[in-house]
Amino acid sequence: MNSTHVPEDIVAVGESLIRFVEQVIVPIENANKAILASERTIFDEKGRFTPEVETLKREVRMRSAEQGFYTMFGPEEIGGGGLGPLAAVYLNARLSSHCGPGRVLVHPVVIPSPFTNGLSPILRNLDPSLRDRYLPSLASGDKTLCFGLSEPDAGSDVFAMKTRAARDGDDWVITGTKQWITNGPYADYAMIFAVTDPELAAQRKGGITGFFVDTKSPGFSVVSTIPIMGQLGAEIGILAFDGLRVADDHRLGEVDHGLRVALQGVNTGRLGLSATCIGLARWALDQAVEYAKVRKTFGTSIGEHQAVQILIADSAADIYAAETMLIDCALKLERGERALAETSMVKLHCTEAANRVFDRCMQVHGGMGLTNELRLEAGYRFARSMRIPDGTSEIQRRTIARDLIANGVNF
Repeated sequence: MNSTHVPEDIVAVGESLIRFVEQVIVPIENANKAILASERTIFDEKGRFTPEVETLKREVRMRSAEQGFYTMFGPEEIGGGGLGPLAAVYLNARLSSHCGPGRVLVHPVVIPSPFTNGLSPILRNLDPSLRDRYLPSLASGDKTLCFGLSEPDAGSDVFAMKTRAARDGDDWVITGTKQWITNGPYADYAMIFAVTDPELAAQRKGGITGFFVDTKSPGFSVVSTIPIMGQLGAEIGILAFDGLRVADDHRLGEVDHGLRVALQGVNTGRLGLSATCIGLARWALDQAVEYAKVRKTFGTSIGEHQAVQILIADSAADIYAAETMLIDCALKLERGERALAETSMVKLHCTEAANRVFDRCMQVHGGMGLTNELRLEAGYRFARSMRIPDGTSEIQRRTIARDLIANGVNF
């Protein structure tokens, strides 16, 4: 990604991040090739990461935390580095463009999502009296989190959630199910959102409350993982709550105002995800350009054929446009400007552009592009899946249109 608008100190962090990958992660990967070489050894028969892989991920998390990378996007008030949207965009793209897809120990292990692991912005709503108990182990990477909002019938339509929390003395009793929960099968703690006032929720005026839950509590269970798109296992899963009791002091924010809590950090999260997609797309284009130079057909390199040149040129245009959008939107958020439509446009364009780029780059590679060896197919699977979480492409289009109709074309 072009670093013209990125402060020198952030660029320096990016260089340190790449050195960390090369000096710490690569040796771990090389020493554990037998485990990491195939999904058949990465996942067990239930689709969960094997204990050996979980141990390696924990080691990388804790090494990243020691260097300050793991918590660098966490709010300063709870011990994070406080880096903002511009840093999130640049560093996520830098990491992805250097490392490429299909490396289970890299992303999001080194830099966690704002909603999962590390010092999530949502933890600012945790009672201050509990922070010394929970935050140190989360900040060190020793313990992990998950974010439970989505349900089988409540994805884009949050107010359709059926999970309920009822007050019982000093506790709340939670009953329901969450689905598509990243890190759900592995988390030590969960941020769970439930309906506490059905009437307010039905009117779409609130009625949802967040809770910080120990996943070892009675009534909390992991139903299964959800393997997706060609994978033998998964990081995501289904959670169930059957009479799960949570003390009121473990509530996240005010009663019935949990949706406001849940959406904290959503803009930076969407930009970070978008930057990851475009970083991977740049990696894929680099592979395609190099391959076009050396692969020969009909007595010349395929890069001399106009059909291949078009694939490369269109991919470059997609990436350049996406990176420009990312930087512009991140700068607006850094300045505290409203950027609702812009954030949705970035998420929409970057995820769909990455999908197009990987498709074209696989085409440049011909049959080799379909093999696991080059990792292009792993990147294609990832890019395709990113058009759905954190707001589908269709929801982003609705958000963009509604904002423009209500507030005018101000981007």
